[in-house]
Amino acid sequence: MHMADALLSPIVAITMFASTTVVAGYSVKKLNKENDNKKIPIMGIMGAFVFASQMINFTIPGTGSSGHISGAFLLAALLGPEAAFLTMISVLLIQCLIFADGGLLALGANIWNMAFYGCFVGYYLIYKPIMKNGITNKKLVITSIIGCVLALELGAFSVTIQTTLSNITELPFKLFVSTMLPIHIAIGLVEGLITQAVLIFINNTRPELLKLNTNLNNRFSFKKAAIVIVSTTIIIASGLSLAASSLPDGLEYSVQTVLNDDELINPNSNIYDTTTNIQQTTSLLPDYENTSFSGFVGVSIILLLSGFVSIVIKRKGLIKVNE
Repeated sequence: MHMADALLSPIVAITMFASTTVVAGYSVKKLNKENDNKKIPIMGIMGAFVFASQMINFTIPGTGSSGHISGAFLLAALLGPEAAFLTMISVLLIQCLIFADGGLLALGANIWNMAFYGCFVGYYLIYKPIMKNGITNKKLVITSIIGCVLALELGAFSVTIQTTLSNITELPFKLFVSTMLPIHIAIGLVEGLITQAVLIFINNTRPELLKLNTNLNNRFSFKKAAIVIVSTTIIIASGLSLAASSLPDGLEYSVQTVLNDDELINPNSNIYDTTTNIQQTTSLLPDYENTSFSGFVGVSIILLLSGFVSIVIKRKGLIKVNE
């Protein structure tokens, strides 16, 4: 659901950047108040997992389309909405700058559409109310499917609203939204199944990593659980990503369907030229050239960034560390 710059007007794009910045600022402030010395490493590990998982587009049968997980609801269930939102920002920023995935001008909108709803709406409206009386694997299945579908639908609807308000394409709202919403229900259902599998694994091995979980019956050490997740991430990024569907994702499919395969072209404006030039300069592996290598690079950057941030935060005393 990575939007291209050609879908957004500068005013809508700037508004979405501002909205995202406000939520990010709140999230940083909230995270700084927490006393959790494992939060940053988990953010890095799960951020890398989400990055790798997003590289695998799965085919939606009978549609000619494909989809990939967003990962926001998964992160919220593990990290809480604020840390999850910041983790999603790092993933989407790296995708945008290093791999030219989604427009730079559209980055604020992409963060909002792919991260805000899963992290905050999914957590506070679905996960927290259902889990308040205890976490079970059955509840994880239910919340994962409902939460992921809801987040994808809200994100898809936001894309159509932002595109319509921008008024720089020939995408009619009614036809665009009636194409976007159904395809993203299917994508959300698949993401829900993937999410519940990951959360059930964690609930059965390191249950205290799940938000609101009071069960401390750990079967794995934290180190062992981290090794399993990191190993799985590397396998996905370097190997399974090669099997990703080549069909257009839900947004691309919807645009192509509505416009009869017409390609989107950036408006003739300095701001679009500038953002395009910046991306061309920063994107070392545009469109994930050499898929396995791209996956390895992306995962490595996120893990290294997480390690760096963890060191900085501890040295600055932003998070108290319990020895």
